[in-house]
Formats: sequence, structure tokens, C-alpha cells
Amino acid sequence: MNEKEKAARLSIYSNAFLIVIKLFVALLGGSVGIISEAIHSMVDILASFMAFFSVRISSKPPDEGHPYGHGKYENVSGVIEAMLILGAAVWIIYEAVKRFLYPHPTKYALYGFLVMLISMLVNIFVSRKLYAVARKYDSVALEADALHLRTDIYTSAGVALGFGLLYLTSYVWIDPLIAFLVALLIIYEAVMLIKQAFSPLVDTRLPKEESELIRRLLEDKINSLPGTSYKQLRTRKSGSHKYVDFILIVPGEISVSMAHLICDQLEESIRNEISNVDINIHIEPHKPDNIIPPAHS
Repeated sequence: MNEKEKAARLSIYSNAFLIVIKLFVALLGGSVGIISEAIHSMVDILASFMAFFSVRISSKPPDEGHPYGHGKYENVSGVIEAMLILGAAVWIIYEAVKRFLYPHPTKYALYGFLVMLISMLVNIFVSRKLYAVARKYDSVALEADALHLRTDIYTSAGVALGFGLLYLTSYVWIDPLIAFLVALLIIYEAVMLIKQAFSPLVDTRLPKEESELIRRLLEDKINSLPGTSYKQLRTRKSGSHKYVDFILIVPGEISVSMAHLICDQLEESIRNEISNVDINIHIEPHKPDNIIPPAHS
């Protein structure tokens, strides 16, 4: 089991633990705020399972049926996770509205406060671990899972504050208000996750910073080679794998070996700055009507 799979498994265990203690206190005291947090953790454990299996599949090398690898399984996982989160948020809002209309006292508010405090501490530890591994391997699935847990930290803090106020004031409307605010944060989380995970599925280019870096690297190298230019630079991403392709225009009189050497040098320049990248270069001979000088930013 690789490091990504171990991180995803840690998230599964932590969410399972939080579900148990949240449900226990929710059933004990009848708090819709705690129930909403328990449901959030249930969604998170589903997301953690999906992250676990998606990073396992995405780590497989290319095969006959998937010549570009399996990286987009992580993006598909992220989109499905976001839809699950949206569904949970709608249910929480429905329950909160019912509690507003038909309020009843919540018992054991102090226990609710302690559970939320434990939840915050657990999620702080696990989310930091997930983010570290996600950045190390550029994993969309693990970063999405870490985003869930980071949002849980904020929502748990809000619920803990609400239970503190409920314990001190006994205002029953605080409980459904907390649940409603939690649902809004969950919806925001889902929208951000959809934006992040869906873009690679429609072959959106690499982030602007990486695209501009590739362009600068090409221009710096090509400017030192008379009669050489490039055009139609394209980039995309699949999971943690990045793909770059462009047309390289070289002087018509140079040999195939020399043109190949230039391609090797360009590929090396890019790979020295950007990890996990696959580069495809199409070579065309220099012609007066197809020269496109490198664009300068």
C-alpha cells in the first residue's frame, strides 16, 4: 500500500470514529445540529472510501484500454463526492427548517460541545496529513478529502460555539440555526470541489502559473536557436498527470538527429521545473508562411 492509499485509509478511520461519537450524542440529546454534523461525517466517510479507491486506480500504469493512464478517476471521484455533499446539505436544511417550525429543547448541550471539540482536534490532525500527501503527489482526490475535513473544522467550531451558547442561554432556536449555517458551508465546499474536480474532465488547460512557466521555458530556449519557433501550445491534466504538446518549427535543412536533440533539450527544460509531465512535440520544417514568433508576455 503506497503513501496516498495510507493517507486515504487514515481519513476513513477518523471519520468512522467521529460518526460513532456524534450519533451517540445526537440520539442522546436530540440535537439537529449534532445530527447534521454526523451526516456530514457520513458523507465524508463515503468520500474517503471513494478517495481511497480512486487513488489506488489512478496509480495504475497506462494499459491497452487506458493509454493515457487512469488519472481522471480521481477527478470523477471528486465530482461524485461534491454531489453527495450537496444532497446532504439539502437534507440538513430541511431538518433545520422543521426544527424552526416545531422547536423542542435539546438536552446534553455540554456533551455536544465536547464532541465538537474532539471532532475539531481529530480533523486538524488528519487534514494536515492529507494536505501534505496531496501536495507531495499532486492528488486531486486526497486534496478534495482534505478540503472536506478542513471545512469540518470550521463547522465543528461553529457548532461548538452554538452549544456553548445553548448551554448558557437555553435558547432552542440556536440549534437549528447552527444546522442551517453548517449546511451553507457544506454547499460552498461542494461548489468549490466541483470547480476543482470537473475542469480536468473537460480538458481545461493547466493552471495559469504552470502554463506561463512552460511558455517562458520554451521561449528562453527557442530564442537561442536561430530559425526555430513554436506554435499551438496545449496543456491539460488527468489526475496528477500533466500533458503538454506543441508544434516545433525548425530550419528545413537541419538533420532529423539535430531536430530530435532540440526536442530533448526542450523536454528536459520543462521536466526540470514541472513534475509528472508527459510532453509530445510535433516537428515541422521552417516555411516563411508558417513562422509564428513566440509570444512575449
